[in-house]
Amino acid sequence: MKKITPETIYDLRFVSAPSLSPDGTMTAFVLSRADEEDNGYKGDIWLLEDGRVRQLTSGGDGRSFLWTDDGKLLFPCQRDPAVKKKAEAGEAVTGYYEIDPRGGEAVAAFSIPQQVNELRRMEGSRYLCLYTQDKRRDALEGLEGPDRDKALKDIRDPAYYVLEDYPFWSNGRHIISGKRSRLGIYDRDTGLLTPVTGPDFDCGGFDWADGVLLYTGSPVSSRNDGFDGVYRYDPATGESRCLLAPGTADQYLLGLWQGKALLALTDGKLPVPDGSGMTYGEDQYPDFYTLDPVTGELALLARYEASIGHGSVGSDARLGGGRGCKADGDKFYFITTVGDSACLRTIDSTGAVSGDLTPPGSCDSFDVQDGRIVYCGLYGKALCELYDGGGTRLTRFSHTEEYTYCPPEYHAFTNAGGYELHGWAMKPADWEPGRRYPAILHIHGGPRTVFGDVFHHEMQVWANAGYFVFYCNPRGSDGRGNEFGFISGKYGSIDYEDIMAFLDQMLAKYPEVDPARVGVTGGSYGGFMTNWIIGHTDRFAAAASQRSIANWTTFEYTTDIGLRFTADQMRATTDTDVAKLWSHSPLQYAKNCTTPTLFIHSDNDFRCWMSEGLAMFTALKKAGVETKLCLFRGENHELSRSGRPKNRVFRMKEILSWMDRYCK
Repeated sequence: MKKITPETIYDLRFVSAPSLSPDGTMTAFVLSRADEEDNGYKGDIWLLEDGRVRQLTSGGDGRSFLWTDDGKLLFPCQRDPAVKKKAEAGEAVTGYYEIDPRGGEAVAAFSIPQQVNELRRMEGSRYLCLYTQDKRRDALEGLEGPDRDKALKDIRDPAYYVLEDYPFWSNGRHIISGKRSRLGIYDRDTGLLTPVTGPDFDCGGFDWADGVLLYTGSPVSSRNDGFDGVYRYDPATGESRCLLAPGTADQYLLGLWQGKALLALTDGKLPVPDGSGMTYGEDQYPDFYTLDPVTGELALLARYEASIGHGSVGSDARLGGGRGCKADGDKFYFITTVGDSACLRTIDSTGAVSGDLTPPGSCDSFDVQDGRIVYCGLYGKALCELYDGGGTRLTRFSHTEEYTYCPPEYHAFTNAGGYELHGWAMKPADWEPGRRYPAILHIHGGPRTVFGDVFHHEMQVWANAGYFVFYCNPRGSDGRGNEFGFISGKYGSIDYEDIMAFLDQMLAKYPEVDPARVGVTGGSYGGFMTNWIIGHTDRFAAAASQRSIANWTTFEYTTDIGLRFTADQMRATTDTDVAKLWSHSPLQYAKNCTTPTLFIHSDNDFRCWMSEGLAMFTALKKAGVETKLCLFRGENHELSRSGRPKNRVFRMKEILSWMDRYCK
């Protein structure tokens, strides 16, 4: 058996985005892998037909696709020399190739003169197109030759940035000031792209069915607390009508279904059960609502106290996207996180929600047609594979049986507040009764996410390197309802108590663990908790704080979600209660730290700006604590999950080396 190491990432294969053909006879999906030579990711389109899989593309550029009405597959790429030349010159252009799964090579289909983010079938030769338009390109109008080349160079490699919007940057998208997410209708027969939304409007979701086009978004000039409105567009007149005003509620357009729009919606105002007068805010789980596209009437369909349209089971062993919700006949299918798993469920027109249609673990994406389900699931020691509605595994790209796999052992206990907490322990690969071992406590991000028993690469790396690995879902986690998940204004209190209580339980259950050789790590919210922990206890031998929050007063004004997230999660701002923000800031307690601490941050992490990691690193240096900071160039908040492969390997090696230094 081979040991799982950081380099094992190059051997993993990632299945994603299943999609049934129009006639239902084939399922297309994407198979991705990390490429060591190019230090990136390759993705190709594969087909599942009659129980057999076959590769359809081989260029490594088939990372997304859509079916055409006549059963062909469209995918964006830059194979066309003319399109590639324009893109390299800095022009906004997206090329599409088309391939027939019944045979033949991929051929150039068309190109759209915009940076396209999503393309969907509409009708006939028309497609709905969500694209990014950069206002800096307005200056290109009328320019030709050397003047245009110079203007394009300034866009590609600007001497400085002009910031006029908030948020001015976005994690994974860099500077977004002056950029708009626009919706348009593209006709491949005429080559015309007709804008649906204006140049100062940011479009979010959209859907088309039975001649009705709905979209969500809001004017850029109006913040509206980030709550988008819902609009109906008339292709005949080119006019839009607002059905739900921006700022009304936090909503997500699930889709058009049975003549109405189905929304996951919350106003964030349900009272907290303890009678404190506070509300759940943006963390309140949404309910199902219908919106009449003619009258604009909004009606509650069903109360629902869980996520809708997506799962949140943490893993660094998945890559790619896929569908999270879809209407099919008289049912609407959606992915939801319940307990410690992400599963597929349905709701019908009476508001009745089904039980789980998929097993415990993580249903990551799916498709359904006439009741036939195919989904991408992450279960046990296998990476994501395709399964049918009966749970039968349809693909076998995971070869994890070749490796030393350390299975998670589930534990539940009741904390001092009467809540049942869930967690897992992984024994080291070389475990022997009676031997003493070090351990690593891992804290998830979010905090509104969950850990489960699915394959997690870096935790397998630690277990294969001789560590016990402990992880749990404290209060604040997803899947357990509003009350359990509500920790706004409480960061570092009840969640800290839960995590420490879980560790005490694990140390009692596994006497082989040496309490003096336990390390702690986590990213994002887990990084915040790591920073908090080292300022409040000296029980850990080492710590690795990743993409963390250190100071809420700086986080509020420097990050892409700072204004909304700080106000909602802290129940305070620098304007209303700066003392409260500081009281929940780990930086204040860094002077108490004695734990050797490694900091991992990325210079393009605009979700938790690198100033947070730099501040903690400097504070620990000032306090005389052994510390080190690794600042990854060109990476963002997703370094551990989708960063460049070599950097992911470097990151895991740095953490393991740090833990080995102080825990072994």
